[in-house]
Amino acid sequence: MRSGPGTRFPIEWTYQRRELPVEILREFELWRRIRDPDGTEGWVHQSTLMGRRSFIVRGAPGTEVTLRRRAEEQAPPVARLRPGVVGRLRACEVDSPWCEVQVGEHRGFIKRADIWGVGPTEEVK
Repeated sequence: MRSGPGTRFPIEWTYQRRELPVEILREFELWRRIRDPDGTEGWVHQSTLMGRRSFIVRGAPGTEVTLRRRAEEQAPPVARLRPGVVGRLRACEVDSPWCEVQVGEHRGFIKRADIWGVGPTEEVK
C-alpha cells in the first residue's frame, strides 16, 4: 500500500494475508485507494486486487460466529468461525440480513452483521 497513486510514492504497508477484503474508495488510472478492515487507507495497483469478493469475521477475541446450512437462525450449524477468519462471499441479497459464504470447504449462511466486507444493504451476486 502506497501513500499515493504511483510508484514514486513511498510504500507504507505490505499485506501478507491473501484474500483480505478491502473497500475501494477511489480510482485513479490503474490505482485504487482502499480501506482495509482495520480502517487503514492507501493506494494499491489494481493488479494486486482479486476480482472475487471476500469477508472477514468480526467479533471479540474468544467469541465464535455460526455458519449455518440455511439463512435461518435455527438452521443447523455447518461450522463455527472465530474473529479474523477470511472467507469468500458467494451472494448477498439486497436488504437481507444473511449472506451465502464459503470458508475452505464449508459453505453456508452467515449474518451480514457478523462480517466485514459487504455493505448493510449491498447486493453481491
